[in-house]
Amino acid sequence: MIIFLSSGLFCLLMAAVGIQAQQTPSINDLNAECLGNVIRLSVAPLFEEVDAVFNDTQIINLTPGLASLQNCFSQNMDDKMFSLVMQFRLPGNHMTEDSVYRVGKTCSYTPWTSREILCDRNYMEVSVRRTLPDIQTIPKQPTGGPKARSGNFRRGAEAVASGYKMTVVFSPSKNVMNVDEVQRKGYAIANTPTRLVLRSPHNAEETYLQNVAGVPMRVLSTSTFFEQKWLVTRVDATAVCPTPVAFTPEVITWYMPKHIDPLFSSDAFTMLEVYMGIDAKRLDIEEMAARNYSVLVTEAHIIVEIPVGAVGGYFKSHIQDDQYFVTYTIEPMLELLWIEEVAHENTSYKVLFPITTPPMARPPQVHTVPEQAVFVLELGTFNLDVELLNITFPTMVLTVAECNARGFNVQEQRSPDNTLKTFRMEVPFSDPVRRAEQGLTTFTLQLIYGLVIFPEYAPFSHSAVVDAVLLDIVPPSVTGNCDQENFHITVDYRNQEPFFVVLVGKRLLNHEFAQQYLTEGDTDFTITLPFSSPDAVFESVHSSSVRSRLDVALLNPYNNMTIKYFSLACSFLKTLTECFSNGTMTALAVKVESAPGLNPGQLTLSDPACGPTYSDARFAYFHFTVNSCGTTRKFINNVMLYENEISLPDELEVKLNATTSSEEEYQLKVSCYYVANITRTLAFLTRPRDKPFAETGTGRLMVRMRLAQDASYNTFHQEEDYPVVRYLRQPLHFEVELTTSSDPKVALVLDHCWATLNEDQIKVFTTLFQLCL
Repeated sequence: MIIFLSSGLFCLLMAAVGIQAQQTPSINDLNAECLGNVIRLSVAPLFEEVDAVFNDTQIINLTPGLASLQNCFSQNMDDKMFSLVMQFRLPGNHMTEDSVYRVGKTCSYTPWTSREILCDRNYMEVSVRRTLPDIQTIPKQPTGGPKARSGNFRRGAEAVASGYKMTVVFSPSKNVMNVDEVQRKGYAIANTPTRLVLRSPHNAEETYLQNVAGVPMRVLSTSTFFEQKWLVTRVDATAVCPTPVAFTPEVITWYMPKHIDPLFSSDAFTMLEVYMGIDAKRLDIEEMAARNYSVLVTEAHIIVEIPVGAVGGYFKSHIQDDQYFVTYTIEPMLELLWIEEVAHENTSYKVLFPITTPPMARPPQVHTVPEQAVFVLELGTFNLDVELLNITFPTMVLTVAECNARGFNVQEQRSPDNTLKTFRMEVPFSDPVRRAEQGLTTFTLQLIYGLVIFPEYAPFSHSAVVDAVLLDIVPPSVTGNCDQENFHITVDYRNQEPFFVVLVGKRLLNHEFAQQYLTEGDTDFTITLPFSSPDAVFESVHSSSVRSRLDVALLNPYNNMTIKYFSLACSFLKTLTECFSNGTMTALAVKVESAPGLNPGQLTLSDPACGPTYSDARFAYFHFTVNSCGTTRKFINNVMLYENEISLPDELEVKLNATTSSEEEYQLKVSCYYVANITRTLAFLTRPRDKPFAETGTGRLMVRMRLAQDASYNTFHQEEDYPVVRYLRQPLHFEVELTTSSDPKVALVLDHCWATLNEDQIKVFTTLFQLCL
């Protein structure tokens, strides 16, 4: 943030301002910077949180600004060094005293050009080289008199000690004034050690407008005469400054004449330098490109183009007839240096040109998404200097805090570049206000937004009436059925988009869950879930079946109220106990709903030493022989019955009942039936063989057996490879080939395969598996 130092007649005095901030600033928060022939005072980001500067009851904006080095209160040291000291008073409150900050800055500026022209927002200044000897500076104190005031820069002129008399002639009016009259008219004139300085407001009486290359410009033209008895010296000083620029909604275009006629004595000149900057600070080509600025030099003009909203400027909100407008302000700088070839004199020309666009209408817009059964309202867009104070509903006025307390969720949302804001609010649908036609329901929300612009505290409002016409809401229905393995739950949401969330068991239906178990239709979707899913609960367990239940709820996403509840319970035929002919049994114990505190891993058979082979949070699996783990046996006629019981050990059962008195005791009986003896009758029939068959004969055939290196049988071991080493149970791949038979009908079939440690081929033990291939 930068504070203007130049105003009125461009002289600086103590700045006494009050600043309300969240923390006490320090001297490091104030910074003076030398920028060529001007000085700028900037304020650290701490003050950027301050909306305004308060002086008693007056609000003063902190606006950017600069001052010439040759202002009235700077100390000039031979036109080479300029020193400026300022004091800022920050008023305290009833508990603290005022704070006074002293800021000083010394700037060097050399070499001077023959003529230097500075155009600022409210004055124009021209400084020309003066070569007269023994001319003393115009005094910085006013002449004495009953009406003289200390520090008043509109002072009269004293006689120059060396005998010179100064007279100023303005053109084209030919008005002649002495120093006292010049200063009384609001101008400033000064002699420095080497220069004559003249400063004038833009709208002074002796300035005039002139069209230069199609651009209206304000001109101040003077001749200053230094008179002595036998000597008269004339010094001409002219300043020319541009007037407002052209605008479009997207671009600011600033035309500056390349040849400023009132400043030239001929057409022969050379433009040496052209610089562009912002807030008196030069920018290089890369910075200009990054901000989308452009400078084009043609035969007649220097054209500057700045996009509306570009970096370096700022938007400001305004209210006209309770309508919202914005302006965009930026202060570009053009700095030119040229030399006239005839006079061989160079001119430095600097324009600090604040530009503010005309007010641009930005009527706030209200958007909503009624299909969500809630008004999601977005009001915007606004500049950052706009705040939402309250919202008026048909029956009440609520502040932002009160709206949030009622669950309306009022939020301020910033744009990605943090330059704009919108206000977002969520208001659930309430009772329908009116019915337009059969099958349709209209929801209406009427409200008035109360807003204010800072730091001016300019209030304004925006009214909105939002209608949402929806098909009559038919509550969604939930149905279901079971097959042998799964639950099938169908949710039909009829003529509405689903504005609910689905709770399956204790888990919300999310994207990952839906990808695995959900199938969508046009107006419904089906969830297919295995009966053993963790989302289902087991109600009871029987010897050959399990009764499982799945609960489904449709919830309102805004208040978690239940819209629809559905429960489906089915019995699934499952073999929980298996009996094997080798005398072993397996049993599966299932955690049921009536025993929520049960840990299946703690279940045992009748013998507490026989725990589950495997267990998790819902199942326990047992594997045991019928003559172990406390299994009992009974003979019933020709059948043997083996029985066992799965339960918690007594000490765990007592502990569980002590903590959860309502939990039922867990017991599951498992049994196997074996037939003691049985007789079966088989029928056997014979018939003649229809097809011819080969009789078994004897003879000698030559065969060859080779050991392959792997199962592909492409590469075989050679004699030098033996003995071949293999790990235990590592397979060996042999190939047996009939080598001498030429009969294509003869086939080699391996019947008996064995391995022996002797060469006499006597069968000792079988080591081949999977038969002989």
